[in-house]
Amino acid sequence: MPASSGETETDEGLTVRQQRDRGNLSARNIASVISQFADDHLTLVRNISTGLAVAGVIVIARSIKLVTTFQAASEIPARFIERNVSLRGKVHSITERGLEVEHVPIYLPVVSPFLSKHKGGCRSPMLVHLAGVELTPEGRVWLQKNLAPAQTVWLKLISREDDMLHCLVSQSRQGSMWSYCINEEVLRLGLAHAAPVVGVLPDSRLYWRLLKRLHRAEVKAERKGRGLWKQDSLWERASKVVRDNALFRLMRRIFKKT
Repeated sequence: MPASSGETETDEGLTVRQQRDRGNLSARNIASVISQFADDHLTLVRNISTGLAVAGVIVIARSIKLVTTFQAASEIPARFIERNVSLRGKVHSITERGLEVEHVPIYLPVVSPFLSKHKGGCRSPMLVHLAGVELTPEGRVWLQKNLAPAQTVWLKLISREDDMLHCLVSQSRQGSMWSYCINEEVLRLGLAHAAPVVGVLPDSRLYWRLLKRLHRAEVKAERKGRGLWKQDSLWERASKVVRDNALFRLMRRIFKKT
């Protein structure tokens, strides 16, 4: 007797359900095998995970030059200067042209040794100019006293001119966790003049923000009569006028002869 349509549909439904159950069972078996393998080789799995993580960090660090040691202004990527990235460094010396600073990159355990280009070798310092500042001789002496060799500073990149970097240089105050900008400090003490910021477009926001910041520091020195803005007292000015007076000089010569 031929099967009815209802029985045929029931058989087909059972077949589909059985196939689905077999598929679920197969998936569970695969997951169980993988889980069992991971449990049996836990150390291997951990080492593989660690290796992949380290490899990923190395690739990222290399792509963004996170641990690269720069030994010349030309080695610094243009995007670092465009974004005004801050670099850490150690003072090497103070010269007529500016500061010589040795770049100290971020150190990452395991990763840094693989990416370091200058293993154990001597590092060349970079030439750094205080952006927007024209130092006086007294200002250069002040830098030599306050920026000892090997002292850590931070260089905020502003622009690049041939082999020279124009930066805002900062360092921590002794006995304090706060840092201060050396560019502003020398202006605030009357040890420098504010100057145009080299390598920055005059109509840019960065230019006017820096100019306003540095001019404010210079005005403080002028108001307080510090450094090159120092003025003689009233008595000193009066004494100078008397000494320079022709009649007074003549009288001095007469008294000397008598």
